Amino acid sequence: MNAEINVVNLIDVMLLLLVIFMIAAPMMQGGVDVALPKAEAKPLEPKSGLVVSVDRSGAVYVDETKMTLGEFRSSFRALAGNRARDGVYLRGDAGVPYGVVTQVLAIMRAAGVGDIGLVTEPESQP
Repeated sequence: MNAEINVVNLIDVMLLLLVIFMIAAPMMQGGVDVALPKAEAKPLEPKSGLVVSVDRSGAVYVDETKMTLGEFRSSFRALAGNRARDGVYLRGDAGVPYGVVTQVLAIMRAAGVGDIGLVTEPESQP
C-alpha cells in the first residue's frame, strides 16, 4: 500500500511540473523585445538557424547575446559558422534608423552569408 501512495504522489508531482512547463514555455520564446515593422508580405517566422536582432537603441543581439556593432562586426563570421546553413533571420526594430539595419546586413553579407530573411509582421487589414 505504501508503494501505491508513492506512485500517486509521483504522478501528482509530474502533472504539476507539466502544468508549470505549459505555462512557462510560451514566455521563454520571446527572445529580444523588438517591434517589427509591418509589411504587406508573407510573414517570416524564424524557425531554426541564427537570429540577429537590432533593438530600439541600436544594440545587436545574436540569438539573445547582446553586443555592440563593433563586436558584431569582429565576431559574426565565427558565430555564423555552421548555424548559417539553416538560414539567418534579421529582426530590426521599426524605430531603428535604416542605416543601422543596413550596416548589420552588410556585415552579414561580408561574412559570406547569402541566405538572410528579413522578419516582419503582417499589416493589419482595414
